[in-house]
Amino acid sequence: LCKERAAELRDEILFKQPESRDLGDCPICCIPLPIDPSKSMLIACCSKFICKGCCHASEVRELEGNLQPKCPFCRHPRTNNDEERERNTLMVKRAEANDPVALYQMGGKRHQEGDYDGAFQYWTKSAALGHAGAHFNLSIMYGEGQGVEENEKKEVYHLEEAAIGGHTRARHNLGIIEERNGRHDRG
Repeated sequence: LCKERAAELRDEILFKQPESRDLGDCPICCIPLPIDPSKSMLIACCSKFICKGCCHASEVRELEGNLQPKCPFCRHPRTNNDEERERNTLMVKRAEANDPVALYQMGGKRHQEGDYDGAFQYWTKSAALGHAGAHFNLSIMYGEGQGVEENEKKEVYHLEEAAIGGHTRARHNLGIIEERNGRHDRG
């Protein structure tokens, strides 16, 4: 009886419309970040996603005022010298401080390098801190057996967690799995 009620409550949470998307809102203008990732950017010094409009407004302000370039959110000074190396150093520091966005980004970097074990570790930490994108990526790893043994239960669990967190592709993939399993009412 308790397990049935727990399953009902989880379904209620899962099928409820999330309050926001997984990326959330731009911390400057408070407008929801666009689905298109090219219209927002991750700022390494503070691990914040900022819409391109706020980034552009900050750049215009700096150019018009002949000011030194700074992060639009935390005002950390930006330098052109060795910018990529500095960004990586800041991202590593943020990851060491258990920032879920930085852990997610480090996992993505490891995955691109083919280090699936490293990606799995970073994404597991990020998911434990509630990052919906990390849950989604873990579901893909479990579904395709990338660096881990294929496990449909864990794949579905991480898809559900990502969907609850507002991840749109996770909701889509979860619907496909439910449809494939003949549960059309849930798909």
